[in-house]
Amino acid sequence: MPLSPSHPLVDGRTANAPLIRAYRGDRPERTPVWFMRQAGRSLPEYRELRAGGDMLQACLTPAMASEITIQPVRRHGVDAGIFFSDIVVPVLLAGVDVRIVGGRGPVIDEPVRTASDVLKLRPIDPAALDPVREAVAMTVEQLGSTPLIGFAGAPFTLAAYLVEGGPSKDQMRARALMHSDPRTWATLLNWCADITGEFLKAQIEAGASAAQLFDSWIGSVSQNDYLRRVAPHSKRAFSHLRGLDVPKVHFGLGTERILPDIANLGVDAIGIDWRLPLDEASMMLGGRFPLQGNIDPAYLGAPWPALKAHVDAVLEQGRTAPAHVVNLGHGVPPETDPDVLTRLVRYIHGEQPD
Repeated sequence: MPLSPSHPLVDGRTANAPLIRAYRGDRPERTPVWFMRQAGRSLPEYRELRAGGDMLQACLTPAMASEITIQPVRRHGVDAGIFFSDIVVPVLLAGVDVRIVGGRGPVIDEPVRTASDVLKLRPIDPAALDPVREAVAMTVEQLGSTPLIGFAGAPFTLAAYLVEGGPSKDQMRARALMHSDPRTWATLLNWCADITGEFLKAQIEAGASAAQLFDSWIGSVSQNDYLRRVAPHSKRAFSHLRGLDVPKVHFGLGTERILPDIANLGVDAIGIDWRLPLDEASMMLGGRFPLQGNIDPAYLGAPWPALKAHVDAVLEQGRTAPAHVVNLGHGVPPETDPDVLTRLVRYIHGEQPD
């Protein structure tokens, strides 16, 4: 089913926004910029709103999720909102008991580690996504001509949380399952692809103008394993958007060796972390893809002249791609001074000459 006539890309609200043009390979007059993890953490207004509350409950309270999504657009003047959520939200909505532990992240007390565990997993009920649809619709209404980016986790990273039971440095248990029981692994990743794909689809149908898949832990996988055991499932997640004409973006950490494989997922733009210069990434991709990134988040705590010089280098390297969306090479650190991000946006937009 195509996008509805009232969708912002169809009715014209966001169709010509700098971000959408850049994702589609058309270099706009003003380089667009937004930041991963801009919705929350570093903003005092976010901390005030969230004080003492449960993270997952905030994600599923439409008015709160919408307000948090809009806060950085309001404060910084960025070129997009990124839907405030967590990659384990669809896992929760599909009936898996998951909670967010402060200072640690998502925790699953009963990890999914055997074939019988995987067989117990159930599809996501479309009605369970209603709070997500409502939050997106509320947000899009307020954003006007500023696009909203849909947010979802890639199957590998989701599966790693499920198998490990929480955050992990090397995803050893998940990678062991991949090799010891490939059939169970494939079934698990198909399930992850379907729930996260439906999560993303709900956001797009409700009005998000682009879709980004986050594969935060993919850096632990070899190129051969990625190609055989992971990429088909990321492609399956994106396939849930078939017929919905929105730009699709992939971001992962440590993806240098698998960039050509990511290019085959059916994406329109690719996010690059801070380790790989954008001109090298563009060369590896044959100069065919708009790139997103890749300011080193560590520079946000450096003096302005150092940050400015680094950003200038990123902008120069980004000119080697068909188009460039400025972002960080990962998320906003929680200790970041929000005024630095505001100043950065103004500088990238050419509104602040120093």
